[in-house]
Amino acid sequence: MEIKKIAIIGGGNLGGAIAEGLVRSEAFEPSNITVTRRKLHLIEGLNKKGVKITSSNTEAVKDADMVFLVVKPYQVEDIIKEIRPLLNPKKILISFVAGVNLETLEAAAGEDIPMFRAMPNTAIALCESMTCLSLLPKWSEYQDTVSALFDKLGKTAVINEELMSAATVLGSCGIAFALRFMRAATQGGIEIGFGAEMAQYITAQTMKGACELILQSNHHPEKEIDKVTTPRGITISGLNEMEHQGFSSSLIQGLVSSYHKIEKNK
Repeated sequence: MEIKKIAIIGGGNLGGAIAEGLVRSEAFEPSNITVTRRKLHLIEGLNKKGVKITSSNTEAVKDADMVFLVVKPYQVEDIIKEIRPLLNPKKILISFVAGVNLETLEAAAGEDIPMFRAMPNTAIALCESMTCLSLLPKWSEYQDTVSALFDKLGKTAVINEELMSAATVLGSCGIAFALRFMRAATQGGIEIGFGAEMAQYITAQTMKGACELILQSNHHPEKEIDKVTTPRGITISGLNEMEHQGFSSSLIQGLVSSYHKIEKNK
């Protein structure tokens, strides 16, 4: 199935990031991407890049081959009801809404509408997202098409739907968790002598390098940690103090807390 036109319903932070990524990927002409938002002045930057913007969801969906639903959970049913007359078996509906399962989406949109759930993160704007996808078995014929699109925007994994809440925490919230580590490391760098800009630059590049070590080698992180933790060395001293202060435990508990929040709000 060839996807030529995409409608993004909801041009907030994530919806805007998705549009930015699609433009950056050069997989679509900007004019074939339409983003909706009630306050159009907030997405004028996308319009300047050639993306169509409108406050009308029906106008956006009318000619689209794929519809991205990037709204708040409480808005889902009303918006699907609004665009339902324009959906058909030739349009793929992809929901980016946390906590709303495929069964609920199907009940609202119809059993004949191909649909997926997707959970990326905001690095999608740079085509560096980790996007998790789930689908009902009956729509497996579209899996390659959808995966190929998100592969242009970063890395993609197809998972069972029951893991989507966990994927939201680890992959989407995970951006904020990683950036909070970066902020803390930067502050530490300032305390030991660097200026703020240089401390942030060194921290960011170090984090990027650490990620590439794992992604390219597929090693367990401890294998790479062992390479820089010599007996009585400065690295192991720092790591042990961090663990003494609850570093790993607090991170794990933060992830679990976010997961429980999603599950509670379902």
